[in-house]
Amino acid sequence: MFNSKSSHMNSSTLPRDAELQLRLADNGGAGEAKENGAGKHFLRQPEESSFCNKSRMLVALDLLCLCIASIPFFACELKAVTPHRRGFFCGDPSIDYPNPPHEAIPDSLLIAGGITITGLTIMLGECFRVRFCSVNSRAFVSNRYVSCLYKELGSFMFGCCVGQSLTNMAKLSVGRLRPNFLKVCNITYASIGCAPGAYVAEVFCQQPKTKLVEEARKSFFSGHASFAMYTMLYLAFYLQARLSWRGARLLRPLVQFLLVMIAVYVGLSRISDYRHHPSDVLAGFIQGGLTAYWVAFYISSMFKPCARPDLSPTCMSLESPLSSQQTVC
Repeated sequence: MFNSKSSHMNSSTLPRDAELQLRLADNGGAGEAKENGAGKHFLRQPEESSFCNKSRMLVALDLLCLCIASIPFFACELKAVTPHRRGFFCGDPSIDYPNPPHEAIPDSLLIAGGITITGLTIMLGECFRVRFCSVNSRAFVSNRYVSCLYKELGSFMFGCCVGQSLTNMAKLSVGRLRPNFLKVCNITYASIGCAPGAYVAEVFCQQPKTKLVEEARKSFFSGHASFAMYTMLYLAFYLQARLSWRGARLLRPLVQFLLVMIAVYVGLSRISDYRHHPSDVLAGFIQGGLTAYWVAFYISSMFKPCARPDLSPTCMSLESPLSSQQTVC
């Protein structure tokens, strides 16, 4: 009787003991795996994947912001919005200048030159930093060069879109007449029979090409001056932040002076071509310079302190990939 009971108790406790030993073995194996680093790897993998997904969402958000910032620019370039039809006073000499057939700096040369010079310099500068300065990146893109280039070129292109959108918005809303308006419109004060000093609210141009007449109503402010000043001054800021060679003390200031001089020449050529008034060029210089300063010091990572290298991606604040906190110097 006693033997049967003891055998029954042993048979009932053995499976429980075996189950308990299996659980302890599983926990011990997990603990050993954690000590060896495997458990730590499996725990970090979901966090890293979540970090990468959020980074991709931030990249998509950056692209969306870039598209929204460029809407006014494309609205003007695609002629979706017509400029304000401003009148003039008879006898006003500021709109009776000649209309030269050629421009000193055409639009294609300005855009290609500004973007090419600044873009190539940024690409070479970031390539040098990644290759020789041991720059690391915590972005989800494994290529350090692509990550650094995305931050700097992305900031530069965003400033281009913002600056040109502000310029075109001013052109459309103000509708100031260019200095060659009467010649483009193919009229004279005598042909329209207005008395000196009288205000003409509406005039019918003899120019068959309506696009030329609409362009003649976009004087304020100069897009050439603003774009040239933005690109060249932004490049000067970039050289100030990245060109740290102290062998030639005056090399960097000389290059920066030449860049600003190019921008000033572009703006002054618009006055000599009778495409803008001096106040239009001055306003373009101010707008381009302020935009370059804003982007370089508050959006780009050129003058921002670098992130601490001992921080993990999960401990960092998730900011835009354009932020400097995604790059370790």
